[in-house]
Amino acid sequence: MHFRAKIFLNKYLFNIKVMVKNIINYKSLILTREHFFSDTSNSITPKNLQNEFKYLKTRHSWHLVDPSPWPLVAALGAFFMTSGGVLYMHKFAGGTQLFQTGFLIILYVMYVWWRDIIREATFEEQHTYSVQRGLRLGMILFIVSEIMFFFAFFWAFFHSSLSPAFNVGGIWPPEAIQTIKTSGIPLTNTFFLLSSGATVTWAHHAIIVSAKKQSILALTLTIILAIIFTALQGLEYVQASFTITDSVFGSCFYMATGFHGFHVFIGTCSLLVSLLRIIYNHFTTTHHFGFESAAWYWHFVDVVWLFLFITVYWWGGIHYN
Repeated sequence: MHFRAKIFLNKYLFNIKVMVKNIINYKSLILTREHFFSDTSNSITPKNLQNEFKYLKTRHSWHLVDPSPWPLVAALGAFFMTSGGVLYMHKFAGGTQLFQTGFLIILYVMYVWWRDIIREATFEEQHTYSVQRGLRLGMILFIVSEIMFFFAFFWAFFHSSLSPAFNVGGIWPPEAIQTIKTSGIPLTNTFFLLSSGATVTWAHHAIIVSAKKQSILALTLTIILAIIFTALQGLEYVQASFTITDSVFGSCFYMATGFHGFHVFIGTCSLLVSLLRIIYNHFTTTHHFGFESAAWYWHFVDVVWLFLFITVYWWGGIHYN
């Protein structure tokens, strides 16, 4: 304990020394600038100014991003969405409008934030190799966090299904639940989603070999398949005989498949942005991480759906099939 306290004290004193040194250097800089501009013998030329402000030059390959309001606006939009969704489920007045407002805010933030990042990557050329490496690591960590997110829903499903409680009849699926047949829309959606995974891989290889027409064709097919999947998922919800309020089965089913559908929507938006960037020649054979991140995300969505199909649809409804 004494050793840890000593380390903390040394770090604290070091930070104070650095802060005092920065203050002294700042005051010296101010005095130097005042002397420079007050001395009439010094002619203000571009060369003198370049030497004067030489300390401002950055000598690293990292991108120091500008202050942005979009994280705060996105957080507000997400708050409105979740709050509106809860109010809607409990049949409070204004819940639908609040949810729609939050959803529109999220869409607007997606547009302006993507616009800023694309500007930084293309016109400003800020995405160096070091920045791309950091972006890749960030995307990997984001996908890992999404895995943990869906792991919670699978945990809830198996916790309820492997040992059914007495209040659902002690069986799984619960007595009054008529599950969705696996051979219908779920199997069809599996075919469409796996096919979209193949076409997005085709698009990736086409970008690597500079086959622009093939990449546009493959990515367009991917987006079409994604739209068909989302439409069939909505049709499945309309035809389902149970709702999210029908016991723990309905809660687990709609939370897991609903959030997966939301991720499909986000992935579709990412692929659509990548398609537009391919059309406008934003990507090269070695610099196309904007597309790669969308492709990684899409493959993650495919894998999650396979687990949902096997566990929730097939195994969860095997009693009736």
